[in-house]
Amino acid sequence: MAEAILIDLFSLQMNSQTNDIQKLLFSTLERIEKRFSASAPFVYIMCCQTPRSERSSEQDSLLKVISSFQILKKGTEVVCKTSTAAALYTIKQKLDEKDLSIIKIILPVQRKALMEVFVDHLFTAVYQFHFEDFGVDCEGNNLQQIAEPQNDIQTLPAHEMELIRSEIQTYLESLPDLKGKLTILKSSLVPGHIFLHGFTTRTGGISYIPTLSSFNLFSSSKRRDPKAVVKENLRRLANAAGFDPETFHSVKVNHASDVWIMGKPQPDSYDGIVTNQKDVTIAAPGADCIPVLFADPVKKACGAAHSGWQGTLLGVAMATVNAMITEYGCDVKDILVVLGPSVGPCCFTLPRESAKEFYNLDPKCVRQFESPTPYIDIRRATR
Repeated sequence: MAEAILIDLFSLQMNSQTNDIQKLLFSTLERIEKRFSASAPFVYIMCCQTPRSERSSEQDSLLKVISSFQILKKGTEVVCKTSTAAALYTIKQKLDEKDLSIIKIILPVQRKALMEVFVDHLFTAVYQFHFEDFGVDCEGNNLQQIAEPQNDIQTLPAHEMELIRSEIQTYLESLPDLKGKLTILKSSLVPGHIFLHGFTTRTGGISYIPTLSSFNLFSSSKRRDPKAVVKENLRRLANAAGFDPETFHSVKVNHASDVWIMGKPQPDSYDGIVTNQKDVTIAAPGADCIPVLFADPVKKACGAAHSGWQGTLLGVAMATVNAMITEYGCDVKDILVVLGPSVGPCCFTLPRESAKEFYNLDPKCVRQFESPTPYIDIRRATR
């Protein structure tokens, strides 16, 4: 059963018949109340906010009618924006604040294919969407009463899909940095005239999900942060750091020790990556886990690895070094290694059985070994 209902009136503009829309909205909201009498869902009415200087008297009248529902109907909120991308993303934020994921969209049937593309770009598999036909066409002409969900398969021409992607990108680019400015940390060990390098922090992106940093660079179907947002964060990083986002390659985390040698067939998953190619950017994610960078200024080869506690025990850092030695003839003494920001020994614990492996590696990697959950220094273990 739907947790939220979105009524899409965005396309109803110049020729809309105010009385017909008002009646249809009332009947739709009453129908919703009857269907969900026990636990009424949140209702969002999405409409177009034309600049005042460009509005007709009909549009002003329609906007007043729509806005009045926010007062008349409890749990109803009107979201008026200048673009579909802006309106839908604003509603997404409201859904995420309430942790809602099952949404019914009631809309003119001609808008369904378009809305599906917007949903595909701005949401993830965490959400479930169901579509239902609204009883008017895009000109506001009354067609029928609310119908059951449509099953007809509709597709948009390629140029229209590109226009949607462009609208989404333009809107996301307009959003301000969250939680502070973009910061790139650099190491004095790595020669900057040979290797462009750095570590991002939590700030400077547009991701607003509380469990993620604003500068989230990892998309997943299990998260609420869509690929479009991650792509925008990457674009901002590329602009600030000076690389081409189209040649950006990040490891495909598996918490193991596999390494991809760029130029060879790419594995399905790997926690290390090495290359000697110019004009490419390689990366590894970090949070609790350690992002590790490797640079050989002699052979002009480099690497990146994701070293979580499992990868640390499996030796992903050494596997990356060995790949550079084997593939590019690097000398181990020439390879510079930098550990990026990660969880410290003050804050990371593991069950005692797992902690034993770190203790066997180096007793100084473990504190309070006799406790059920000893503290682990994965940075020391990696070094």
